[in-house]
Amino acid sequence: MPSYAEVAAPDGVDEQQSFGFDVQVDAKQREGYALVGRAIAQEPIGKPYSTVVDGAPVTRERQPYFPADDGTDPLIDAGTARATIAASRERPNGTIEGGWARDHQDQTVVQQHVAYWDQDNDGIIWPQDTYRGMRAWGWSVPLALLATFLINFNLSYPTLPGWLPDPFFRIYISRLHKDKHGSDSMSFDNEGRFKPQQFEDLFAKYDRGDKGGLDVWDLLRAWKGQRMAFDFFGWSAAFLEWLATYLLLWPEDGILRKEEIRRVFDGSIFQYKADQYAEKQRREKEKKKSSWLRLRAKLL
Repeated sequence: MPSYAEVAAPDGVDEQQSFGFDVQVDAKQREGYALVGRAIAQEPIGKPYSTVVDGAPVTRERQPYFPADDGTDPLIDAGTARATIAASRERPNGTIEGGWARDHQDQTVVQQHVAYWDQDNDGIIWPQDTYRGMRAWGWSVPLALLATFLINFNLSYPTLPGWLPDPFFRIYISRLHKDKHGSDSMSFDNEGRFKPQQFEDLFAKYDRGDKGGLDVWDLLRAWKGQRMAFDFFGWSAAFLEWLATYLLLWPEDGILRKEEIRRVFDGSIFQYKADQYAEKQRREKEKKKSSWLRLRAKLL
């Protein structure tokens, strides 16, 4: 008996016939339909599978990402996890600015995600490292302290090389994949690699209106839609992660852009934001100094 793929893959339109639904199918699809029914030639059109089931409306509401039909999609093998680059349809080679992807080939994407806090490159994130990194973004002392407590207190133990808790709540980057939790976008696999398909799915499913990003309501729908049953830690962690991302990026129009979110995953945006804040502080300092010099000149 021919396989599902052999009979379902369209390769030229024969005489058209409908099978009780709106999609017209060719000869191979008709043969496939006889084998597996509505799973063939429904949605997306022209594919040897369906992503929609009428009996589950959520499958129509949250459509996954699938590549272009003409074979020109730049994101090759979207379902295969990348060890060292956070690839997307727009950035199939990851972050190339500043040589980020080139210079981090010895780290998985999840390790790159936290490299910003390991300024001394000792492979360990101490609470003071986390605190200094948050303050470098301009976060207030209370907010930075709260974020430091939540991050190091909750993420330290799974990464420890032994069984005893660490009184210093250090996070070991080499074992960071142990901090994988559920109810998130699932863009990281259990080994710390980046999964482009799941990242693209996040926007395909929840970006209402194809804005190229997610607003607050999209984020709430994503948080609700990705929740797993009784995964209270995952629910909380995902909520706090998205909240921290929003506070860091703080978009003027309220939309977290897809590219900025991708750079959060590979960590390349964190130092960029710290540099932005440092430059802002420098300009404000120079402005105050200039104002003081003008005032002094008038008084003299």
